[in-house]
Amino acid sequence: MDAGDVGVLGHFWAGVLGREYVDLGDGSARLDGGTPQQHVWVDPVPEPKTVKHRVHLDVRTRDLDALRGLGAEVLAEPGGDRSWWTMADPEGGEFCVLGDDAPSGLPASWTALVVDCADAEAQARWWSGVLGGDVASEKGSAWRWLPDVPGAPYDWLLFIPVPEAKTAKNRVHWDVDTDDIAALVAHGARVLREPDDEVSWHVLADPEGNEFCAFLPERGQAP
Repeated sequence: MDAGDVGVLGHFWAGVLGREYVDLGDGSARLDGGTPQQHVWVDPVPEPKTVKHRVHLDVRTRDLDALRGLGAEVLAEPGGDRSWWTMADPEGGEFCVLGDDAPSGLPASWTALVVDCADAEAQARWWSGVLGGDVASEKGSAWRWLPDVPGAPYDWLLFIPVPEAKTAKNRVHWDVDTDDIAALVAHGARVLREPDDEVSWHVLADPEGNEFCAFLPERGQAP
């Protein structure tokens, strides 16, 4: 997650997800879960949030008061065909709260990582090729999702078609472990930044421009 104030945003999401807040001493923070795959990094950026998050978290809890107590704000209540609350974190980042059959209190369960896109079918199939898992859908719905992605800290990766185009860097992204950057590029990823004196990972973009970081095994060899 990108943050204007790492402490504020990091402590908020640590409280929501039940992660341990770890100050990394370089301006960033890590929210530690039970496994490395459950960790969330919060990094400072100079630019403010300007557009709706195209990548956001869905969480499950019935305790909106607990979320408000941490600094969240309700943006929209359930209504029509929407059965969830849309909320904003302390920096205005949107996230959704599913309360049906959810436990009360915090931490909330991390149900989905949601991606706005132009072509949900194409995006889901592309990421299925990267992460594994079958593409799921419901009859009559344009939404697509990947359930049971191996190692994922959420229940599914969800792709929702939206009319607006991506215009800014996503403030939320996910990281992948790989032993073959070339295979990701051959699959359709675009290299935005290679490892250098400041970063040890590759920054890539998927076919719709969503940024993600790819980490090679620490084997002491060049990619």
